[in-house]
This record gives sequence, structure tokens and C-alpha cells, in this order.
Amino acid sequence: MNISKTFLLGGMLAGSLALLQPASGQAQYTGPSTHHAPATVAEILKNPVDDQDVVLRGHLLRKVGNEKYIFSDGTGEIRVEIEAEDFPPEQIDDKAQVEIRGEVEKDFLDSPEIDVEALRKLP
Repeated sequence: MNISKTFLLGGMLAGSLALLQPASGQAQYTGPSTHHAPATVAEILKNPVDDQDVVLRGHLLRKVGNEKYIFSDGTGEIRVEIEAEDFPPEQIDDKAQVEIRGEVEKDFLDSPEIDVEALRKLP
């Protein structure tokens, strides 16, 4: 194989590998959208959309089952599921204000709930 073919094959291989790399570090769109995430528990209860991302601020009022809690933001109450590893290191009680990030879960004939992916205590 001559030197020019070696360089050509090397360049093609490098280009192919670059295409396989993840798109980390690239900018993302942050402008307006027609997608409207619900901002309150009342909005979620009025029109629950399965797998819709939500961010809410409020209080965990009480524990009602294994990893199940009642959350309120002052507009309504909704059941949330929070796995033990998703709790922050600080103690959380019913007076602590928290922010939850997760997805709405709406199963047929069940009340909607939120599957919490992240929980943080607010100052």
C-alpha cells in the first residue's frame, strides 16, 4: 500500500470515529416553545399527561406508603413516588420547602402521580 492510500484510509477512519462520539458540549435550544409544562399541581390534576416532565416547589405533607408521599404546592395535593437514594442528605419534614423534578405517571383508572427523579431542599 502506498503512502497516499495509507493517509486516505487513516483520514477516513478518524472521520468515522468522530461521528460516533457523543454530542456532549454542544449548545442546546433554550428559546420559546409551544410545549407547556404544567407549573402547578392543580394544572397536572386538571390535565394529566403521561410522562410529561414537571418541576414543582412545595412540601411533602406525609408518607402514605413505601416510597409514596403526598406533595402539595398550595394549589392541590398529589401522590409522589420518591426512591430513598433520591433524597438529599439533609433531613426533610413536612415544613421543609422542596423542589421536585420528575414525570407525571397516569395509568388507566388511577389518579395521576409524579415519579420523582430529583429532590432538593430549598433554603
